[in-house]
Amino acid sequence: MRYRLTFVAGLALGYVLGTRAGRERYEQLKKSAREVAQNPAVRNTAESAAQQTRHFAGKAFHSVSDKVGSRVPDSVAGRVRSIRERGQAGDALEDDWGTSNT
Repeated sequence: MRYRLTFVAGLALGYVLGTRAGRERYEQLKKSAREVAQNPAVRNTAESAAQQTRHFAGKAFHSVSDKVGSRVPDSVAGRVRSIRERGQAGDALEDDWGTSNT
């Protein structure tokens, strides 16, 4: 699904950048894209995909950190432990990169 969305986004971007239809067509495309982005069904699907991604990334993170935790420098291991503890406490609403876990 991700590859399909990436392809469609690239196709749309290529069309917008390569078109010679002028400003009017560009404004039409921009308005259509905004309407699609504001559609509740699209927003719900995007949020659902984001939640699934966070879930699987969390599982992968724990699996990898369990397997390589003793083979990394102490500074990195400490950072991993602090992130894991925050996640287990259930109060981690935001990660270090500013993305929310809601």
